[in-house]
Amino acid sequence: MADFKDELSPELVKRLGSEIARASASFDRTAFEQCAIEGLEGRELMARMEWIAHALTETMPPAPEDADQVVRAALADGGLQGWASMPVNAYVARAMLDRPDIGLPLLAALTPRYTAEFAIRPFIDAQYETTMAHLRVWTRDPDEHVRRLVSEGSRPRLPWGRRLSGFIADPTPTLELLDALVDDESLYVRRSVANHLNDIAKDHPDLVLDTAKRWAATTTQGDFVVRHGLRTLIKRGHPEALTILGFDPAVPIEITNLTCTPSTVAIGEAVTISFTLQAAAATRAAIDYVVHYQGARGLKAGKVFKLSVKNLPAGKSVVLSREHRFGHVSVRKIHPGPHRIEVQVNGRVLDGAVVEVVDDVTSGTSA
Repeated sequence: MADFKDELSPELVKRLGSEIARASASFDRTAFEQCAIEGLEGRELMARMEWIAHALTETMPPAPEDADQVVRAALADGGLQGWASMPVNAYVARAMLDRPDIGLPLLAALTPRYTAEFAIRPFIDAQYETTMAHLRVWTRDPDEHVRRLVSEGSRPRLPWGRRLSGFIADPTPTLELLDALVDDESLYVRRSVANHLNDIAKDHPDLVLDTAKRWAATTTQGDFVVRHGLRTLIKRGHPEALTILGFDPAVPIEITNLTCTPSTVAIGEAVTISFTLQAAAATRAAIDYVVHYQGARGLKAGKVFKLSVKNLPAGKSVVLSREHRFGHVSVRKIHPGPHRIEVQVNGRVLDGAVVEVVDDVTSGTSA
């Protein structure tokens, strides 16, 4: 699987240098490329982004007005497409933080090429009132990328981005922005609103539940946003969240025949989880499974995975299955040893089983 950091490669640096040089005859392309390329090795994605931004800070015009003209000329010439725009966004956050009157409109111009959701966060911290005023205006921008930036850029817990501690403590200022976007015509924007709501739910579940009920009653697109925005609370088995989405945690549901096969797998291999559910009364069921991964110091807290949403008929058996692979991913290293898998329905764990993960399934070694 390709590593995202490889997108910010020496070849991309050279392309970026060429595009800026076409926009400004005075730009020292050689100095920029030398500085940027020599610092890439050994850095991950976000560190590479910041390093290339540093190289731009060293070689772009020092006056924000002049730098703004260069970047806009590169945009007008068709440059700064895709990943090439990512470090330019970071450069704007470095070089124009004291000039939000220039930096914020430039981020709005850049974000259709590559999202400026990371770059706007320093402006929120350092230039709060000015940035919030721009975000309120951008909720009505004709470009969906700019409207999405309003929601995504102000998320309290944006993955890979700096946390906005002020919004973690008090998210009410961003709810005003989300209120303006919840009925947005663009699914791209509404999905961001849902992710933002889900961020807030991790710290302020009651506020999110009140918002969800209000949106469900007063908006035309709120059902989608609420359904996706409550997913963390659903995984936690929050009774009111389940009720809002039409689940009844009080209906008894029985599980039988839970198996995880094979019971021993090597790292990188998969198990098939299979079980039977039977409800005492017809009900809608949110069916998840929980994996307690083995860590360096024992089993970790469970990671919840969505399996299915089913309408269970009264008294009838429903068989479900899902494959789960125990492979390394960027955010999780698999350790040998026992891993516990549990089935959770409407927020309640009904049963569990243990899978042994080993380095080599032929030898059965777990160390």
